[in-house]
Amino acid sequence: MEVRVAKTAGFCFGVERAVSKVYEHANEKNIYTYGPIIHNETVVEDLKKKGVDVIESLEELKAQKEGTIIIRSHGVSKDIYDLIESKGLELIDATCPFVKKIHKIVKEQSELGHEIVIIGSKQHPEVEGIKGWACNTPTIISTIEEAENLAIPKEKSICIVSQTTFNYKKFQDLVEIISKKGYDISVFNTICNATEERQTEVSALAKEVDAMIVIGGKSSSNTQKLYEISKRECANTYYIQTLDDLDFKMFNESINSVGITAGASTPNNIIKEVHKGMSEMSFEQMLEESLVTIRNGEIVEGTIIDVKEDEIILNIGYKADGIITRSEYSNTPNIDLREEVNVGDTMEAKVLKVNDGEGQVLLTYKRLAAEKGNKRLEEAFNNKEVLTAKVAQVLDGGLSVVVEEARVFIPASLVSDTYEKNLEKYAGQEIQFVISEFNPRKRRIIGDRKQLLVAEKAEKQKELFAKINAGDTVEGTVKNVTDFGAFIDLGGADGLLHISEMSWGRVENPKKVFKVGEQVKVLIKSIDGDKIALSLKFDDQNPWLHADEKYAVGNVVTGKVARMTDFGAFVELEPGVDALLHVSQISKDHVEKPSDVLKVGQEITAKVVDFKQDDKKISLSVKALDDTKEEVTEEAEA
Repeated sequence: MEVRVAKTAGFCFGVERAVSKVYEHANEKNIYTYGPIIHNETVVEDLKKKGVDVIESLEELKAQKEGTIIIRSHGVSKDIYDLIESKGLELIDATCPFVKKIHKIVKEQSELGHEIVIIGSKQHPEVEGIKGWACNTPTIISTIEEAENLAIPKEKSICIVSQTTFNYKKFQDLVEIISKKGYDISVFNTICNATEERQTEVSALAKEVDAMIVIGGKSSSNTQKLYEISKRECANTYYIQTLDDLDFKMFNESINSVGITAGASTPNNIIKEVHKGMSEMSFEQMLEESLVTIRNGEIVEGTIIDVKEDEIILNIGYKADGIITRSEYSNTPNIDLREEVNVGDTMEAKVLKVNDGEGQVLLTYKRLAAEKGNKRLEEAFNNKEVLTAKVAQVLDGGLSVVVEEARVFIPASLVSDTYEKNLEKYAGQEIQFVISEFNPRKRRIIGDRKQLLVAEKAEKQKELFAKINAGDTVEGTVKNVTDFGAFIDLGGADGLLHISEMSWGRVENPKKVFKVGEQVKVLIKSIDGDKIALSLKFDDQNPWLHADEKYAVGNVVTGKVARMTDFGAFVELEPGVDALLHVSQISKDHVEKPSDVLKVGQEITAKVVDFKQDDKKISLSVKALDDTKEEVTEEAEA
């Protein structure tokens, strides 16, 4: 078998420079790198053994009191430099010169008032660093859609730079889209020459060989791009970190030539090790290693080698890759699988078909997860465990929730302890429930939320009745309003505030006085078993307490006609205090009926002619008031 290694594979100038600087200081005390020096776990672990620790976050850096901080080749924002200087820490700057150049461009162009557009990955540390040298907030794009949706005001001048490891062809495509928008733009191709060379070389090499091996750390951006380019040209492309990850079962008799490339953060010793391993392995040994069989229904473990929006490709150690479609990954419709998993992740799946018709193995993650979920639900059923899950779907007859990809149906009658006319309010909510019936063979896994609410209410009711007594003043929430009164939730039980207890005065319609959800302070009038009678007639607010002074015989008072009968009109002097104006006392003239001369709501002034405290009765007379006025007038004339 022919094995070819790309000329540019391995450390680039910037990475080699940075790594060398760290190894130079590795045996000194209190040496730290701000973030992993490169995206290669092997190198980072080796440096850790030599005493070089990694500061992972800004918070850790702020807490650092002493030591030497090495800035990695990716570079950092200006704020990080200022922070290190303000804390009096030693600084060794290993930023790649190509990255430094971008920092300078961004700083100068933004100071001139130009809008900065960075083409690169938002999460990449290099882009995070570049962003921190702009005077304004840069726009970061990495996709065609983001370029097409770019919405910077047309009067602004734009400066475009790129992440050094970005795909050169894709960079050109994005710049072309932005150019067509009519902006005044300055384009700086800041993709590292080494990156361009690697990407061009891997594209050419992948076309000429039967299989490609791409070596690099899981989180290495430039290695990921090399893998993507190689995969487009050569379907048999494999992403590994070290020789230990290389599964010789992937190679068969049709593989006569293999190409090897590596990301900029891959040490030469790892590349040599892989090269040697491939060169020394005979085809017979590979064939022997590849004699693996799989069956429908078998559970396999694999490494993700590619992720698309609607498909995951797994290396499962078989002659063909495993495929997990969107519908076999999750029950969630239109889920973007790129946001769920990453290349390099390992995962278990179940074999649906060994051959899907195109030579690939069709796998399911969802069904395996559902089987595990069913076991989880069975345990919860046996242990009467309370589960929490989000409502996945509102159905005609109840709610559907998902626990570890296993579905549970909660009938409408078991959703609440009261009748729920509309279940839509539960959509997307997290709810608690227990499994009341578990029969997966008949697909009957029933959840019950009602019994939890009933138990919770009973406990609250018990606590409430233990602490309240007749005569107490408590706060509650209006739960329901009827024609005869309002039900107040006291936090464990409801109390009835009857219409007759809503005011010292007369209440015509409770619905005009109270609204559902309103907070009220009420008096507990009585407790009879589990029935609580409430009142708003507080004793200290009783209008009859000082009525003997306000409405003493002879006092002149004013009130409004509240209602009328044939024998007289009842006048409301204040809420809770009514007085009778007899028909004979309305006027000196004969009045047949009060309604002939008075109207409900009419304000009148009269004299108190009788007051009975015990019977709460007051009699008024307009006629007596008129007599008094005549006497005063006659005396004045005399």
